[in-house]
Amino acid sequence: MRSLLGDHVLLRLQQETGGALHQRLFHCLRNAIIEGVLPVKTRLPASRDLAREINVSRNTVLSAYEQLQSEGYVEARTGHGTWVSEHLPESFLNTQIFHPYKTTPANENYLLSQRGTYLLGHASASPYQWGAFVPGAPDVTEFPHHIFSRIQADLSREPDINHLIYSNAGGCVELRQALADYLRVARSVQCDTDQIIITEGVHQAIDLVSRALTDLGDHVWIEDPAYWGALNMLRINGLNIVPMPVDAEGMRPETNPTTLPKLIFVTPSHQYPLGSRLSLARRKQLLELAKQHSCWIVEDDYDSEFRFAGQPYPALQGLIPNAPVIYMGTFSKTIYPALRIGYLIVPKALFTPLRTVAAELYRGGHLLTQRALAEFIRGGHYEAHIRRMRLLYGKRRAYLVKLIQRYLGNFFLHEFDEDSGLHLVMQLPNTCDDVNIATAALQRGVKVRPLSQYYMHSHAHMQRGLLLGFACVEEKEMLMAFGVLLQCLKEAGITTLQNSV
Repeated sequence: MRSLLGDHVLLRLQQETGGALHQRLFHCLRNAIIEGVLPVKTRLPASRDLAREINVSRNTVLSAYEQLQSEGYVEARTGHGTWVSEHLPESFLNTQIFHPYKTTPANENYLLSQRGTYLLGHASASPYQWGAFVPGAPDVTEFPHHIFSRIQADLSREPDINHLIYSNAGGCVELRQALADYLRVARSVQCDTDQIIITEGVHQAIDLVSRALTDLGDHVWIEDPAYWGALNMLRINGLNIVPMPVDAEGMRPETNPTTLPKLIFVTPSHQYPLGSRLSLARRKQLLELAKQHSCWIVEDDYDSEFRFAGQPYPALQGLIPNAPVIYMGTFSKTIYPALRIGYLIVPKALFTPLRTVAAELYRGGHLLTQRALAEFIRGGHYEAHIRRMRLLYGKRRAYLVKLIQRYLGNFFLHEFDEDSGLHLVMQLPNTCDDVNIATAALQRGVKVRPLSQYYMHSHAHMQRGLLLGFACVEEKEMLMAFGVLLQCLKEAGITTLQNSV
């Protein structure tokens, strides 16, 4: 079997047409060293091994190695093999190293499509996903990785063939069953196994629903402000986004819409990002509208497990029998984002067509991980983890609220706050620039998001504020980060109750 270097040399020898064979081999190896294909301090194959791999005599390889050594590209010591030199001859020159096989494109001005450019202009994913005060980031260090790893190891020893091939069944059946059992109790969701489609997170779920149930230019209602990820998935699929304002009762829909939507996106249990809950009256209003006009409500239940006071609202999906609701959930908040497992619960009539579309678009996989998650849920570990994290996050949230009250005052706590989720909104005077404040904080290592950027640009009454995540921040770190943020607020002209933390 040839090594990677042997394959590389064989390809390059076909491009080296002039000179004796050992000279051509020398040029190939030298260029591989210059280009970094063979990094410094890399051991070259034994001459006999490389000769066999590329089907030349050993003397040819020895001649090439000797020339590489004489020109300073490699070092050889008896009994220790041949190694790429730490300092190459080109490193002593002032000119740039020539890379003979690197080419410059004739036209470097590659253009995106109009929708690609539009999406790029609205890109909001942050490179900072950990630390104070990243919104929505769970404390991934507290997850019982040892338990989950043990389950994965047990399943990997003798894996079921069905877990190693492509899936068009909507995901691992064991996970779908475990989810159905869990959600019926935890969220009052009305479903069985043949209504659940496993996805790689909420973004893929929105993409699937958008592609399968809408056409280009269709109208979609969404809360304003709303999660930027949902907005971008709708944008890239060519839909006409109609922002619906949000108040203390959640989305405020049109009572007599002139243009009917195909989809209505809501976060009824904990409006993102403001925090209000969709009232019972509004829930009934949306359900009636959807039934009357044959449109779908897409319920994003992204963090309902973390409520720290009061009774949780049941899912909108389970409020009435055969509700025109597509329910979305994710394990990104309860376990960790990199797991990339979410799910859709759809009416039975949609299950077969949607899972077929999902298989065509995404080629489902990760079935071993899904099976491990099913065992994790069935073993009671998931529920125990949520209970423990609910207590931990509740304490961290209470600490952050006290800091805001002590150093800023109650006005800075948003009126819609419902004491739940993994972030809260620090309300700011509408005369300030929350984007500049967030930028100043980031330059000092504190990561917050400006509330105004969650509004559609056409909306005239956007509020100013900062989203502060508290779940992944220990209290000591929170105190220090809040002191930095407080200084940024002072520099922006905001009056504080105390001079320093």
